[in-house]
Amino acid sequence: MGFQLAPTATAEGFRLEAHDSVGSTNALALDRAREGDPGKLWVVSRKQESGRGRRGRAWASPEGNLASTLLLIIDRDLKTAATLGFVAGLALGDALEAIVPGRTAMAADGAGDRRGNRFELKWPNDVLANGAKMAGILLESSMLDADRFALAIGIGVNVVAYPQDVPYPATSLKALGANCDAETLFLALSDAWSENMRLWNEGRGLDLIRQRWLSRAAGLGGEVAVRVDGDVVRGVFETIDEDCRFVIRDDSGALLKIAAGDVHFGVVASAHTA
Repeated sequence: MGFQLAPTATAEGFRLEAHDSVGSTNALALDRAREGDPGKLWVVSRKQESGRGRRGRAWASPEGNLASTLLLIIDRDLKTAATLGFVAGLALGDALEAIVPGRTAMAADGAGDRRGNRFELKWPNDVLANGAKMAGILLESSMLDADRFALAIGIGVNVVAYPQDVPYPATSLKALGANCDAETLFLALSDAWSENMRLWNEGRGLDLIRQRWLSRAAGLGGEVAVRVDGDVVRGVFETIDEDCRFVIRDDSGALLKIAAGDVHFGVVASAHTA
């Protein structure tokens, strides 16, 4: 099966541009916007040669993994549009739950949560499985004119392979024992996106999105360390606020709201932030 949109996505006017290999799906989507594309375009590929993550980091995406980007043309404020990253996390979580039966998705060595696999969302933009990173989300924008900008919502998933030389645990659907390919996952993702986008409702449903996101939040109530512009802030992960900022309670009891940073949990949080 090649890449296909879910019927719900097609009915809502989404379109698809599929590739075997690209440099970067985000870069290609933004190029399409500058060429005049009206948006609601999914750009997908089975291989990505020069993918990137947050803060300019490389994102490895060998053949068989999923590299996807949704291009939207936005005429509302960028602050509200940025919360679509949380919509993306929920959509991917819903898609994974739909195609990977929880009780059968175990690590290849039998490790992990024996109650069944649970996909968790790590603020601001990762999806974890059994505590290991399996997917990343990257939002990039480009002004088109005085009133509109292009928003590329990149979603990369380790379907058949995951990076070995990274300073954090990583995994893939294949390593979890899931028999799934990138095309099947994308079909479910395009369906789940439509549902969560309706809930977001141009930002009016953000509180509902926030509550749904918190119900899947990794590390909630536990010790965290957040690296912010070279400094490390430590405390307990309390919640995300109405603007989807990361809120921690420090040792003095004060609540700190963080708009951007790298989050580390548990033992790493109490020792260092590699």
